[in-house]
Amino acid sequence: MCETKNFYFWILQILGLLGILVLCLWLTLRPGSPHFTITNFSVPAVNDSNTSDHGIIQYQLDIKNPNKDSGIYYDDILLIFYHGVNIVGNNTIPSFTEGKNRSHQVLNHFYVDNPFWAALRSAILNATAELRVDLSTKVRYKTWLIKSRHHGLHREGNIPIGKDGKISNNKKKVKLRDASK
Repeated sequence: MCETKNFYFWILQILGLLGILVLCLWLTLRPGSPHFTITNFSVPAVNDSNTSDHGIIQYQLDIKNPNKDSGIYYDDILLIFYHGVNIVGNNTIPSFTEGKNRSHQVLNHFYVDNPFWAALRSAILNATAELRVDLSTKVRYKTWLIKSRHHGLHREGNIPIGKDGKISNNKKKVKLRDASK
């Protein structure tokens, strides 16, 4: 009877140690979310007095994979830019793969049509313009030849625009944060 209790106790100890080992392994290999940052944002023709009834907005989106052990597969990334409640423009970035601990830069632009351009141009010239950016995508992580399920990501950020048509408040970039926070 005593030998049976010792045997079961020994098995429980091994299972406990294996559980702790699996927990530690899971905590170290669990992938983190990518970082999205808008840089080099500009509205080039904002100070032009001969401006037309539409404008152009240029931006650069920096995407960084912080994971040392996981690659990331991105589905199409949808960016929507809002001025107040109005959609000023949107872009879709085609799907791509980002390797371990790498970054990806996308230089893009979109056109702003009337009547939104007139309101946005007026707000920029008064130095009160602010665009809200919504980013939505789904990602899959690849760690040691194992692909995860799809994870939905929704990020957003506010871009204050100065009179020169660039990011104001002495900022050079705007980091997009989790929309639920």
